Amino acid sequence: MTSSLERGRSLPPPVRAMRAAFAFFTRLPVGGFPYRKEDWKWAGAHAPLVGLVLGGALAVLQRALSPLGALPAAVLVIAVSMLITGAFHEDGLADTSDALGGGYNVERVHAILKDSRIGSFGGAALVVSIAGRAALLAQLDRAVVFALPLVFCAARVGPIWLLASMDYVTAEEPSKSRDLTRAGLSQAAVASAWLASVSIALVRAGDISAERIGALVAVLAAVTTITGWRYWVRARGITGDFLGATEQLCELAALAVLAWKV
Repeated sequence: MTSSLERGRSLPPPVRAMRAAFAFFTRLPVGGFPYRKEDWKWAGAHAPLVGLVLGGALAVLQRALSPLGALPAAVLVIAVSMLITGAFHEDGLADTSDALGGGYNVERVHAILKDSRIGSFGGAALVVSIAGRAALLAQLDRAVVFALPLVFCAARVGPIWLLASMDYVTAEEPSKSRDLTRAGLSQAAVASAWLASVSIALVRAGDISAERIGALVAVLAAVTTITGWRYWVRARGITGDFLGATEQLCELAALAVLAWKV
């Protein structure tokens, strides 16, 4: 009889990569190892799926913690999200802020990125990110049920487009990271399809208007474009830390769009 492991390995890479995405972007014990190079290459395409699932679980948690008050519940939810992801994106934001804030040329930017210590720019960026997201989540109240899955999904699309459209300039990476950076337009299209599917479902359910979704997409496209341009100017390409920084900025921007009172 064919074992479950053998059946899993017989799946095409774009499908098997769904599991690989959870293995790469979270600390969840999803198993499935060893993954192939093609699995890692396609894992980035499903980063929005990881965000969707994570956001859905955290939305349930925030509603469960609501008796504590909106802001304390939001802070705890963000803390749990960092535990699940290993503060993957927050680390990128801190390193990027230190590098772009303290680096005076391309060589210095890359040198700071390799330094594991957090400087004043990185520390300040983390405070703004965590406090800002917590405050905006607290403003969403019951809307967090659909907002968190949407935001976590949407914020992970832009970085995949940066991977597909810019040179990756980090010289040495672990094998699975190196394979994931080979993502191209096909992977970016799949990532966008995840967001489109979630958006259409929420609009049809009446949870959010098409106009608000349009504003969300426009703002995230602007954040992705501006950060990508900045990375090119300062480092002549992207790194894993830069992608994490863009994800964090997209989360902040997306939450702001949804919390904006009209």
